[in-house]
Amino acid sequence: MSAVQCGGSASQDLPLLGYVDPCDDTVFNRSQLRGLIPELRALADSSAAEEAEAVHKILALTAQVERKAHRYLVFNGD
Repeated sequence: MSAVQCGGSASQDLPLLGYVDPCDDTVFNRSQLRGLIPELRALADSSAAEEAEAVHKILALTAQVERKAHRYLVFNGD
């Protein structure tokens, strides 16, 4: 996902994705995934094929985070 897309996410009714910082790491815990997963699905549904594929890969990572305790989804910034 591009930094531009994440930066505009809050205005697209995707507030948690709007917190992804392109210049720093952004960490989501298991509780936050409950809100993030629907946003990722909405983003995948409204994206072009290449971006949707990337979002589906992120969704696969969220499944791993949900399965085990003490796991986090981390977006690495610059």
